[in-house]
Amino acid sequence: MGAKKECNILPEAEEVKQVHKYVRLNLRQWGTTKESGEHLLKSYPTQAAQLEELISRTVQIGESNSALVIGARGIGKSAVVDTILNSLSSSGVLGAGLAVRLSGLLQTDDRLALKEITRQLNLENVTANKVFGSFAENLAFLLESLRSGSKETSKPVIFLLDEFDLFCHHKNQTLLYNLFDVAQSAQAPICVIGLTCRLDVLQMLEKRVKSRFSHRQIHLFPSDKFDPHYLQILKLLLKMPDSMEQQVILLNWKKSNGEIKHNDKVYSIWQGHKYYHGESTEAKWILTLCMSNINEASPYLTSEMFSSSQSLMTSEAKTNIFHGLSVLQLCLVVAMKHLTTVYEGEPFNFEMVLREYRKFSQRKSTMQSFDRPVVFKSFDQLQCLELVRPVDNSRGVQPEYRLMQMMLPTTQVSSALSQLSGVPTDLLQWSMAHTF
Repeated sequence: MGAKKECNILPEAEEVKQVHKYVRLNLRQWGTTKESGEHLLKSYPTQAAQLEELISRTVQIGESNSALVIGARGIGKSAVVDTILNSLSSSGVLGAGLAVRLSGLLQTDDRLALKEITRQLNLENVTANKVFGSFAENLAFLLESLRSGSKETSKPVIFLLDEFDLFCHHKNQTLLYNLFDVAQSAQAPICVIGLTCRLDVLQMLEKRVKSRFSHRQIHLFPSDKFDPHYLQILKLLLKMPDSMEQQVILLNWKKSNGEIKHNDKVYSIWQGHKYYHGESTEAKWILTLCMSNINEASPYLTSEMFSSSQSLMTSEAKTNIFHGLSVLQLCLVVAMKHLTTVYEGEPFNFEMVLREYRKFSQRKSTMQSFDRPVVFKSFDQLQCLELVRPVDNSRGVQPEYRLMQMMLPTTQVSSALSQLSGVPTDLLQWSMAHTF
């Protein structure tokens, strides 16, 4: 017994690896696990009840239905539907019902979709020895197999169409037309549920398809409650399995997580992502970046890890370009910033930028002054990097006098320069100076 107990006591490094492994597993499987599904059902009780009723009526009394589930990407549309199906299956309500899952990203035309439906309904052997002259004939045969028998003897089929808007781009929308036609005419007990992030998806349907759709829409909106909705997500993502309950590192892990959740800095970061993005996908990326900093020296999450991850997630692509700019190009960016501020966002040209740059280089003897061709070449490179662009009505004008606009907010210039190493002090002070 004693030897067995010693084997269960893992070294510190191995325990850290185990914690790292389970948190990464939670991050990958969020939206597919039982805990995340139950959390989503609590977040959308009304919508979940509507979906459950639709599917139950199809399975129990053979009533055909169709509906669209509309919500932002990552909000949990597929997870809600999957959780409902799993719940109905475990309770025995689903019975002999079948679920057919299609994706607009994978089934890029109706022929591929029909082939996938045949595979998931286990009808390959039935169609293997048949030769179909056209797509319509093949589809008619498959639908006939769904219609065979009475409502009591036919197996109910639940069609889940992920990325529903992509199916609208298929030629003539044949698949959608036939599925909705079967659902409307009650020829076979089927339930067609489309999942999409497009609010205008109904306008994408042809008239004949739209006339056969029930126009039932179920919207999933982001929760407006930060606490406890988002904090509960954080708790579930950091949860460890029961098998680790007795390990010392797990006790310290739980203690540090409790401190993290009540840390003001972490709270504000988590809250900011909720208000900016409205769903948990971005928050998962922050936690993933934090977990990449976990090691033997720092085995627990800290507020500094969240801050650094937040900085990486919110960094601007255009400000990152500053790392590859020369001192002359940085001077031109600051000159354009001051011109934009002075003229209240009005466009400028190269001559105006050159004049501002020369004023600065003449005031500061430590700054090297470059000739006009060199300055113009640097200005042209900034245009290639899309930090500036010509206005629409400036075509046909000489390059030196072409009106340009800065494609970077002036408020980000000083902050971006302050994060660079090796920037001359005079240039940094000039960027922070107020121009009147």
